[in-house]
Parts: sequence; C-alpha cells; structure tokens
Amino acid sequence: MNLIDGKLISEQIKEEIKKEVAAMIDRGERPPHLAAVLVGEDPASQTYVASKEKNCTSVGITSTIYRMDETTTEKQLMDVIEFLNKDPEVDGFIVQLPLPEYFDENKVIGAINPEKDVDGFHPVNIGKMVLGQDTFISATPFGIMEMLRRSQIETVGKHCVVIGRSNIVGTPMSILMSRTSNPGNSTVTLCHSKTQNLKEIASTADILIVAIGKPNFVTADMVKPGAVVIDVGMHRIEDASKQSGFRLTGDVDFPEVSKKASWITPVPGGVGLTTIAALLMNTLKARRKAKL
Repeated sequence: MNLIDGKLISEQIKEEIKKEVAAMIDRGERPPHLAAVLVGEDPASQTYVASKEKNCTSVGITSTIYRMDETTTEKQLMDVIEFLNKDPEVDGFIVQLPLPEYFDENKVIGAINPEKDVDGFHPVNIGKMVLGQDTFISATPFGIMEMLRRSQIETVGKHCVVIGRSNIVGTPMSILMSRTSNPGNSTVTLCHSKTQNLKEIASTADILIVAIGKPNFVTADMVKPGAVVIDVGMHRIEDASKQSGFRLTGDVDFPEVSKKASWITPVPGGVGLTTIAALLMNTLKARRKAKL
C-alpha cells in the first residue's frame, strides 16, 4: 500500500505558487488577492476560512475576510457580492458554504462574477468544465486530479467508480475522470445512496473515489485488490481515548481498506489539504487572467 500524501502534495503546489507570486512582486506587480465571505457562526466554516487565510499568507497571496452575522439579509449579502465583483483589487472570492438555511444558495452563487468564481461553483464555470473548456474547476475535484497526476497514477482505460453525486465533488469528479486528459480517459460509473448492487459495482473499480458523506461507509469487501482509493469524507467521531474527545475519520474504513488498496488517501492529511491548495491555484489563475 502506498499513501497519497496530501500534505506533501499540497506543500509542493504551495511552493510553486509562492515562487510565482514572489516573481510578480519582484516585477512591481501586486500579488493575487482572495476574498472570502463568511455568514454566521458555523464552527467548521470558521475553521476552514481561517485555514484558507493562513495558507494565503504562506504563499504571499493577499487575503480578506468579510464576516457577516446571522442577522444578515439577502440584500446585504448581495451588496457585498456586487462590491467584490466590481473591485479591481480582488482577483477571486468565495462565499463560504453552507449558508444559513434562509438563503437561496443557488441565487447567491449565481450572483458571483464567473471570472472571480475561484470556487468553480457558478453555472457558467460548471458548463465550461463539462465542455472541457478552460475554467475554474471546483477545488476538491481539482485537488484530487492533482493528487492523481503528481502521484503518477495511471487512469487511462481504468474503471473509475465515484460514490456520491453532489455538484461540488461527485458529479464534477465523474466528468473530469472521463475527459480526454491526463489524469482522465477513464470509464466512469457514478453511484449514490440509491444505487442497487453498490457493493458489487464498487468492487469492480480500479479507482474508487468516495464522497458520500457517511463515516466508514466503504468497507474492505467493497474494494478490489490493488485499487486506488480516494477518500473525500471528513467526520468527527466521539472517542474518549483522545484528549480532544473525538477522532477524525473519512468515508472509508481506512485500517481495513488500506490492506487491499495499492494507493489510498488518509484522513486527515489527504484530500482536505489539496482542496485548499487547489483554491490557491485558482486564485493565482484569476490573477493571471486579470492581467491580460
């Protein structure tokens, strides 16, 4: 079993970004600027945005956070989005999801300028991704593609099974893996919680990408010997033996599945780290496009 080390890969990506940003500054140009809009007090979102800010700083990208409380109205949020759309000093921005339930997330995402949508969630960018056109690819699938590429994992002609059909991970992942690209050129089966014979289908996968949002959902009997396993899940499980009172686990039963896999991502230390690195890559890309 080989570990697909998200920490190592994300550090490689960040070092590349850091060098390019430093060269920009040396030429007298301003560095890339990423803004994040955070509505409410969701703890996971707070942690994630703080991590983005820290990673931006580490590579020389300017980071701004717009914090808005639970009483924020739709109009107030839309006003901030419009301001960021028009601000020439901001290359890309994200609205951290999930939003409080009284917001229409599709409407909010649709209000973002696609040229600044570094999360890759806008319908225009999703459409370009489907057509294979140059665009912002959502960070988690983008990060996974970088994992496969940098680990030199062969994908051409392989059977890739994706478990989970979200617009953020599963669906774009299935499209990217089927495209004429490297990584890519796989034969893809997209499964979900209603798929019949899921266990049997999963066990035929040469590459198994799991983003179903259920802790330890994929067990060893669902995995083909020698398969590549990408675990997108992240869950807090109560564990009295830990000082924190919990442990982190993914959608895959790592201790058992790792015995059968040829390559596997850990949780933590896997997809989550490359997701943030991919967001930084998109921000740098937005800065390059703004210079044209």
